[in-house]
Amino acid sequence: MAITPDTKNWTWVIEKPCPECGFDASTFEAADVAAIVRANAAAWPAVLERADVRVRPDDATWSALEYAAHTRDIFRLYDYRLHLMLDEDDPLYPNWDQDETAVAEKYNEQDPAVVSAELLDAAERIAVSFAAVSGDQWLRPGRRSDGVAFTVETFAKYFMHDPVHHLWDVTK
Repeated sequence: MAITPDTKNWTWVIEKPCPECGFDASTFEAADVAAIVRANAAAWPAVLERADVRVRPDDATWSALEYAAHTRDIFRLYDYRLHLMLDEDDPLYPNWDQDETAVAEKYNEQDPAVVSAELLDAAERIAVSFAAVSGDQWLRPGRRSDGVAFTVETFAKYFMHDPVHHLWDVTK
């Protein structure tokens, strides 16, 4: 299943290494996110070509296909949220229930080749969006529906953990 961050203490994601995947957002600049997204996306097609792509390791863990579809949707959602932050003053993002989406969209029944192409496309779109951010835009604010506030810079660093962690989930 997808990671459920502690919404009361979300800053650990950008302040120290993840105890599971080892990703450390404190070691890179937000301006590096575009390159990190592209590198992450480049690894997913091989994952989606595996014979066991639909197999869940256990009842509580998503299959590689489910993780890939979720990562594709993360790229899409965060690109949308990034543009809200750049275009509006302190926007409040609509809620997204990732588990509900996985069920409703039948992630594990989707075509792995289609998911691969869509993931690469969504990754490139958000990479281009982040590459275009400059100067004071990094300081623009936005909020999740639970009230957690970000700047574009902290949003970028927080965002990057999910795709990196999910690739780790399917390659560990």
